[in-house]
Amino acid sequence: QMRLVESGGGLVQAGGSLRLSCAASGRTFSSKAMGWFRQAPGKEREFVAGISWPGTGKYYLSSVLGRFTISRDNAKNTLYLQMNSLKVEDTAVYYCAAGVVFDDPGQYNYWGQGTQVTVSS
Repeated sequence: QMRLVESGGGLVQAGGSLRLSCAASGRTFSSKAMGWFRQAPGKEREFVAGISWPGTGKYYLSSVLGRFTISRDNAKNTLYLQMNSLKVEDTAVYYCAAGVVFDDPGQYNYWGQGTQVTVSS
Protein backbone atom coordinates (compact mmCIF):
# COMPACT_ATOMS: atom_id res chain seq x y z
CA GLN A 1 0.00 0.00 0.00
CA MET A 2 1.06 3.54 -0.68
CA ARG A 3 -0.34 6.79 0.59
CA LEU A 4 0.11 9.81 -1.67
CA VAL A 5 -0.50 13.37 -0.51
CA GLU A 6 -0.36 16.28 -2.95
CA SER A 7 0.35 19.90 -2.09
CA GLY A 8 1.23 23.13 -3.84
CA GLY A 9 -1.94 23.85 -5.74
CA GLY A 10 -3.59 27.25 -5.73
CA LEU A 11 -4.70 30.24 -7.74
CA VAL A 12 -2.28 31.82 -10.18
CA GLN A 13 -2.53 34.22 -13.07
CA ALA A 14 -1.95 33.08 -16.62
CA GLY A 15 1.76 33.04 -17.36
CA GLY A 16 2.62 32.27 -13.77
CA SER A 17 4.18 29.21 -12.16
CA LEU A 18 3.34 26.64 -9.53
CA ARG A 19 5.21 23.67 -8.14
CA LEU A 20 3.21 20.67 -7.07
CA SER A 21 4.63 18.14 -4.61
CA CYS A 22 3.50 14.63 -3.79
CA ALA A 23 4.70 13.02 -0.57
CA ALA A 24 4.59 9.23 -0.59
CA SER A 25 4.52 6.91 2.37
CA GLY A 26 5.95 3.43 2.36
CA ARG A 27 9.24 1.96 1.30
CA THR A 28 8.33 1.21 -2.28
CA PHE A 29 8.39 4.76 -3.72
CA SER A 30 11.83 4.38 -5.27
CA SER A 31 10.73 1.30 -7.21
CA LYS A 32 7.51 2.80 -8.56
CA ALA A 33 6.77 4.68 -11.72
CA MET A 34 5.13 7.96 -10.74
CA GLY A 35 2.86 10.32 -12.59
CA TRP A 36 0.60 13.33 -12.58
CA PHE A 37 -2.94 13.32 -13.90
CA ARG A 38 -5.49 16.12 -14.04
CA GLN A 39 -9.23 16.41 -14.39
CA ALA A 40 -11.11 19.56 -15.28
CA PRO A 41 -14.85 19.94 -14.62
CA GLY A 42 -16.88 18.08 -17.22
CA LYS A 43 -13.80 16.53 -18.80
CA GLU A 44 -12.11 13.16 -18.64
CA ARG A 45 -8.97 12.63 -16.63
CA GLU A 46 -5.77 13.39 -18.56
CA PHE A 47 -2.35 11.83 -18.11
CA VAL A 48 -0.11 14.88 -17.79
CA ALA A 49 3.36 13.49 -17.04
CA GLY A 50 5.09 10.31 -15.94
CA ILE A 51 8.55 9.41 -14.68
CA SER A 52 10.33 6.08 -14.34
CA TRP A 53 11.58 4.87 -10.98
CA PRO A 54 15.20 5.99 -11.55
CA GLY A 55 14.02 9.25 -13.11
CA THR A 56 15.59 8.66 -16.49
CA GLY A 57 12.40 8.05 -18.43
CA LYS A 58 9.83 10.85 -18.74
CA TYR A 59 6.56 11.30 -20.56
CA TYR A 60 4.64 14.54 -21.15
CA LEU A 61 1.23 15.35 -22.56
CA SER A 62 1.88 17.29 -25.75
CA SER A 63 0.06 20.40 -24.52
CA VAL A 64 2.38 20.74 -21.50
CA LEU A 65 5.65 19.79 -23.19
CA GLY A 66 8.20 22.55 -22.66
CA ARG A 67 6.16 24.16 -19.86
CA PHE A 68 5.91 21.41 -17.23
CA THR A 69 8.75 19.39 -15.71
CA ILE A 70 8.30 16.22 -13.71
CA SER A 71 10.98 15.15 -11.26
CA ARG A 72 11.41 12.98 -8.21
CA ASP A 73 13.61 12.71 -5.14
CA ASN A 74 13.73 9.05 -4.13
CA ALA A 75 15.62 9.88 -0.93
CA LYS A 76 12.72 12.09 0.16
CA ASN A 77 9.91 9.91 -1.25
CA THR A 78 8.65 12.96 -3.10
CA LEU A 79 7.41 13.63 -6.62
CA TYR A 80 7.29 17.11 -8.15
CA LEU A 81 5.63 18.88 -11.04
CA GLN A 82 7.04 22.28 -11.93
CA MET A 83 4.47 24.14 -13.99
CA ASN A 84 5.56 27.27 -15.85
CA SER A 85 3.78 29.52 -18.34
CA LEU A 86 0.46 28.36 -17.00
CA LYS A 87 -2.62 28.75 -19.15
CA VAL A 88 -6.29 29.02 -18.25
CA GLU A 89 -6.80 25.59 -19.81
CA ASP A 90 -4.42 24.07 -17.25
CA THR A 91 -7.08 24.63 -14.60
CA ALA A 92 -7.96 21.27 -13.06
CA VAL A 93 -7.61 19.06 -10.04
CA TYR A 94 -4.15 17.50 -10.25
CA TYR A 95 -3.60 13.98 -8.94
CA CYS A 96 -0.40 12.19 -8.06
CA ALA A 97 -0.30 8.49 -8.91
CA ALA A 98 2.03 5.51 -8.56
CA GLY A 99 2.24 2.61 -10.92
CA VAL A 100 4.24 0.12 -12.90
CA VAL A 101 4.98 1.60 -16.31
CA PHE A 102 5.75 5.32 -16.37
CA ASP A 103 4.32 6.09 -19.80
CA ASP A 104 1.20 3.88 -19.63
CA PRO A 105 -1.69 5.62 -17.84
CA GLY A 106 -3.48 2.29 -17.46
CA GLN A 107 -0.68 0.98 -15.25
CA TYR A 108 -1.23 3.47 -12.40
CA ASN A 109 -3.02 2.00 -9.40
CA TYR A 110 -2.35 4.24 -6.38
CA TRP A 111 -3.83 7.73 -6.22
CA GLY A 112 -3.65 10.83 -4.09
CA GLN A 113 -6.65 12.95 -3.13
CA GLY A 114 -5.82 15.73 -5.58
CA THR A 115 -4.92 19.40 -5.37
CA GLN A 116 -6.76 22.20 -7.15
CA VAL A 117 -4.90 24.37 -9.66
CA THR A 118 -6.78 27.41 -10.93
CA VAL A 119 -5.30 29.68 -13.58
CA SER A 120 -7.02 33.02 -14.05
CA SER A 121 -6.87 35.17 -17.17
